[in-house]
Amino acid sequence: MTSAEGAVRARALDLLARDDALAAIVHGVFDGTPPRASAPYVMVGGAEGRDWGTKDRAGREVRLTLVLVGVGGATGDGAAGCIERVVAAMRGAVNAWTIVGARTIRTRFTFAREGGWRHEIIVRCRCLAT
Repeated sequence: MTSAEGAVRARALDLLARDDALAAIVHGVFDGTPPRASAPYVMVGGAEGRDWGTKDRAGREVRLTLVLVGVGGATGDGAAGCIERVVAAMRGAVNAWTIVGARTIRTRFTFAREGGWRHEIIVRCRCLAT
């Protein structure tokens, strides 16, 4: 059986890569930190999981970090809105798991050196084994 963490990452990558509105704003969607990419871009960061099972069914709660990286004075509101729509659509079957709930639980916006910025979106997905 594949891990719930891997299933959630795969679902997020697939949905983000297929979002046409997001593709019109960013230069790419990457699994982890890209070796070379120009901002703005989206990366799927770390995933951490913990038990969320029932008496008769395996389950995991997975917290996934989605990061929008940009440069300049713009705050990336359009791209962040696209990511929020993708989070709402994450429920469903993927690999050996079913994502039964997905919601944004925390966001963080920080400025980096040389005019860059990062908008981190932490997503909580609750999964049950199929």
